[in-house]
Amino acid sequence: MVEWETFLPKEVCERLQRMMKVPLAVELGMRTKSISEDGEVRVTMDASDKINAVGGAHGGAIFSLADQAFALASNMGKEVQVALHASISYLKPGQGMLEAVARRTSETRRTSLYEVKVFDDGDLIAVFQGTGYKLSGERAPSKQGKP
Repeated sequence: MVEWETFLPKEVCERLQRMMKVPLAVELGMRTKSISEDGEVRVTMDASDKINAVGGAHGGAIFSLADQAFALASNMGKEVQVALHASISYLKPGQGMLEAVARRTSETRRTSLYEVKVFDDGDLIAVFQGTGYKLSGERAPSKQGKP
């Protein structure tokens, strides 16, 4: 049993476990370092094998790491949340063991706002902001292909 399983409901723990096992997160080597009672989530990833053509960690890999931390942090509550909007600012290149730290900054009845800071060996390399949308009850049927 991990520490966060002591303070989160069973159904939330099961949801978070499923999120940690998403194939992309596993393939990229993401590891959930901690989930705290105050809602902070820390996720790590080794970027040394995810380098772009100019020598820094690939922006897509950094975004994916931040998005994973956002997903976990926004789903610690009773309601399932999905991303409504996400953006990232890259401040400097990273290359080694990256750590994303997610925290909720605002919440309403239907949405929540999270800030995720991404660090490389303690240096801030990116800031991600994600808006979560709270799903309630059954999802509406898909209307794909219809105007």
